Amino acid sequence: MATVLYPGSFDPIHLGHLDIIEQASRLFGKVVVAILHNPEKHGGVFSVDERIALIQVALQSAQVKNVEIHAFPGLAVDAARVVQADFMVKGLRNSGDFEIEQQMAHTNFAVAGIPTVYLPCSPAYTSVSSRFIREIAQYGGDPSSMVPANVAHALKELFS
Repeated sequence: MATVLYPGSFDPIHLGHLDIIEQASRLFGKVVVAILHNPEKHGGVFSVDERIALIQVALQSAQVKNVEIHAFPGLAVDAARVVQADFMVKGLRNSGDFEIEQQMAHTNFAVAGIPTVYLPCSPAYTSVSSRFIREIAQYGGDPSSMVPANVAHALKELFS
C-alpha cells in the first residue's frame, strides 16, 4: 500500500485536519503527518514538540492505526523523500484552497516528481482554520467546537 505525506504546520491541529487524516488513513497504507518548521525561527503558538504531543493525543480518539507523526525542517518535498512517500495529500475546504494548493502541487511535482492528492473536507469543517482558532483563543473566545478537547484545553491554558 502507498505511503502519503500530509504536510502542514498544524499550529494547532483542528477537526478539519483530523478529518483529512482519517480519510487518508482509509485510502493509504501509511499516513505521515509532517509538521514542517523552520528551525532558524521561533514561530507559532505551540512548539514543535507540543504540536506532536497534541496530535498524538487527538489521534488516540480517532482510532487510526496507520498514522505516524514527524517534524521536518525545510520543504515538504524533502520530507516526502525522507519517508519515501508516494503522494502528498492536501485537504480542500473551498475553491480558494484549490487555487493555492494547485500551485503548490504543480511546484512540488516539478521539483520532486511527487503527485498531490486532494481530499475534500467534511462540510462541517469548511470554515475551520488554525489562524482563526489562534485568534479566537488569544482573545478569550472558545474554539472548542473546532478542535479536539486536548487542544481546547491547551489553548485555554496558554492564553489564560
